[in-house]
Amino acid sequence: MTVSGTAQAELHPRETTTCAIAGCGPAGALLGLMLARAGIEVLVLEKHADFFRDFRGDTIHPSTLEILEELGLFEAFSQLPQQRLSTLEAVTDSGAVTVADFRDLKVRHPYIAFVPQWDFLDFLTEEARRCPSFTLRMDAEAVDLLRSGERVTGLRYRARDGLREVGAALTVAADGRDSALRRAAGLAPVRHGAPMDILWFRVSRRDSDREGTFGRFTAGRFMAMIDRGDYWQAAFAIPKGSLGELQARGIETLRESVAALIPFLAERVGELESWDDVSMLEVQVNRLRRWHLPGLLCIGDAAHAMSPIGGVGINLAIQDAVAAANLLTEPLLKGALSTRDLAGVRRRRWPATAVIQGLQRVIQRRVVRPVLSGTALRPPRALGYLARIGFLRRLPARLVGLGVRPEHVRMRLPARPARR
Repeated sequence: MTVSGTAQAELHPRETTTCAIAGCGPAGALLGLMLARAGIEVLVLEKHADFFRDFRGDTIHPSTLEILEELGLFEAFSQLPQQRLSTLEAVTDSGAVTVADFRDLKVRHPYIAFVPQWDFLDFLTEEARRCPSFTLRMDAEAVDLLRSGERVTGLRYRARDGLREVGAALTVAADGRDSALRRAAGLAPVRHGAPMDILWFRVSRRDSDREGTFGRFTAGRFMAMIDRGDYWQAAFAIPKGSLGELQARGIETLRESVAALIPFLAERVGELESWDDVSMLEVQVNRLRRWHLPGLLCIGDAAHAMSPIGGVGINLAIQDAVAAANLLTEPLLKGALSTRDLAGVRRRRWPATAVIQGLQRVIQRRVVRPVLSGTALRPPRALGYLARIGFLRRLPARLVGLGVRPEHVRMRLPARPARR
């Protein structure tokens, strides 16, 4: 076995588990939950001390709501504070256009649920803790892989008390778009580029404001507004790499742009007191050609970073987790996990990922880039078609709400365990 980095003398005694998952985002949390429900020993590592990140995606789409139903968790999930959205609207200078109507989808829950991601992750991990074979370790950052020859045999992580090692039959990299384990494995994604980055910030909401989540764009500017009840979470698009120039012009430049786009916020943009009130998401669109090595699997953003267009990233990551659980549970229970099993996850999920990313890239090229450059002086023709031809709204509703190849829980699971 070879390990790199800090000397062996600094390590604590090695632990062992069946499956070690790096990253407790939606994909890592759900995969851990499903494997633990099947009786597989799972250790999930999360590098942060809690799940609270103010600006994270939190759209739970109909495809994910179906999965929660199949796991017997929807009733409990429905008790979480949430907003439900049946249509998506784009507001242009000419008025509002419905771009997706989920009410015609043939599913039990034809809407998007907006749930803060910290609440969703708390929910999934609390459910997983009902299983005696599940362990979640916070403040534990995966930093390297353990190997025996060509095979990955576990991982090394940094905890509060130093470096630790975990041996595992399966190691899963679910540690995001900057995955340390993917880097340690020597797997590099193919990058497709994006014309924008996103500025995230919040502004207070009043009862007199427009209701619901919507997108607003005009020549040179685009932003999405997410209704949080007592405040708006705003996503303001800027040309890729332009943050430094914008910051040099002062926070008042952002305030003026927001007020011009959303006039009812004009009296509240002063709540953005400085750039400390703004976070930036560097938009990436990429995917791995190969998602695995012997003993290692990448899923979610570690395998494919999605554009924020359509808010589908969380839901594709969750579908990766469901596919992985469906395909890998039996081999793990039998102690016979093979490289062919791991390759099967990529074979199943790669086509859907490629199609959705392809559509996102078309929208970036045909809509986002012209809007941000100021060359799109009128709404894209596609919006006009959606406004005039109602049945066309079913296509974006299906692509956003269900995806290309929605996953379902195929593995046999015992009833939901009682709380421990």
